Amino acid sequence: MSSSAIFVLDLKGKVLICRNYKGDVDMAEIDHFLPLLMQHEEDGLLCPVLSHGNVHFMWIKHSNLYLVSTTNKNSNASLVYSFLYKIVEVFTEYFKELEEESIQDNFVVVYELLDELMDFGFPQTTDSKILQEYITQEGTKLEVGKSKVPTTVTNAVSWRSEGIKYKKNEVFIDVIESINVLVNANGSVMSSDIVGSIKLKTMLSGMPELRLGLNDRVLFALTGRTYTRHMYHIHAVVLTTTDRAPVCSGDKGKTVVMEDVKFHQCVRLSRFDSDRTISFIPPDGESELMSYRINTHVKPLIWIESVIEKFSHSRVEIMVKAKGQFKKQSVANNVEVRVPVPSDADSPKFKTSTGQAKYVPEKNMVVWTIKSFPGGKEFLMRAHFGLPSVENNELEGKPPITVKFEIPYFTVSGIQVRYMKIIEKSGYQALPWVRYITQSGDYQLRSNV
Repeated sequence: MSSSAIFVLDLKGKVLICRNYKGDVDMAEIDHFLPLLMQHEEDGLLCPVLSHGNVHFMWIKHSNLYLVSTTNKNSNASLVYSFLYKIVEVFTEYFKELEEESIQDNFVVVYELLDELMDFGFPQTTDSKILQEYITQEGTKLEVGKSKVPTTVTNAVSWRSEGIKYKKNEVFIDVIESINVLVNANGSVMSSDIVGSIKLKTMLSGMPELRLGLNDRVLFALTGRTYTRHMYHIHAVVLTTTDRAPVCSGDKGKTVVMEDVKFHQCVRLSRFDSDRTISFIPPDGESELMSYRINTHVKPLIWIESVIEKFSHSRVEIMVKAKGQFKKQSVANNVEVRVPVPSDADSPKFKTSTGQAKYVPEKNMVVWTIKSFPGGKEFLMRAHFGLPSVENNELEGKPPITVKFEIPYFTVSGIQVRYMKIIEKSGYQALPWVRYITQSGDYQLRSNV
């Protein structure tokens, strides 16, 4: 990775805090960052890597801050950005909100965190739960002769402390898939993909080893991998299964390509490489074990049809039909259909076959809420608005209809947890619980509304 220094700047380019790790780049080089950024913005050529001579700036913006890494080497940019986002995650867990004020109010803790997060330009301890064991928001207070670095810092299992005890040993597994869909005004799916993750909430005593088994008939074939100290990144995985994926049209479950597969550092990489077994000693509490993306054609789970009629510029009527295109045994919860309306509309009246419709004038939209939406069902919403008698010639854009929903006990890709084996030297019995959730991501349907 090889980062020379890390800077946190305000929006005016003022350095709030910085840490020089290698000393091979002049710290004054950061003065060139903001002018370069503004110049690229004016030219419409803004990019995530900016260069001044042989010095490269890799940066991200968060709230009212810029986080910048400098280097004069040919560094792995993707890993630098992963580290910058990890800094944001750790600081947010410490200070709740990461912004200029929280940095200014916590200089001592921030410096201590920067010292532990990276060593000589390479990531070191990045797990916030472990960091919180010896870096507190009051600052580290170690008495002479009693200072003791937690064993997790030097331990082979740096993400978990020893001596953890629970009265009831349990592990909760959430398989969560988000559906991103873009449908054009003609009803054709322009783009779609699935973003998935397997999340754990572990409440287990001791130092257990867990083995996670997915579909019995699933076979992983790797097409590329990247190793780092804290992340295992597979560029693509071919997922072969005879189980039919629920909504991948034209696909009988033969192969699905999983891209950008990432494992938590706890996964034993050698074991996964040899037999595709996901074996690990879990972090305590909540963590993300695995994430992936599937770029495939997905039939929209909730289909929307809309018709708008304007009458002599005095009123407008909107009809929206929503249909559940998923299996009848499943139910979508807390469905929200957000329908854009003209900015000059007034006097709303609604009629719905189920749920409630509400006009949100500050966002120029109608929000139709359906608490429970069974698969295969159709529902209607009609809206009536008054319009000014004078014609509004202003050309308005046509924002898409967006949909939010959550379907429990259901995965789109067909991935399922078949078993979770828990092995601990004391031999206690533990209960694994599995939950499946499919939810909307960026779910847009363009229309004539």
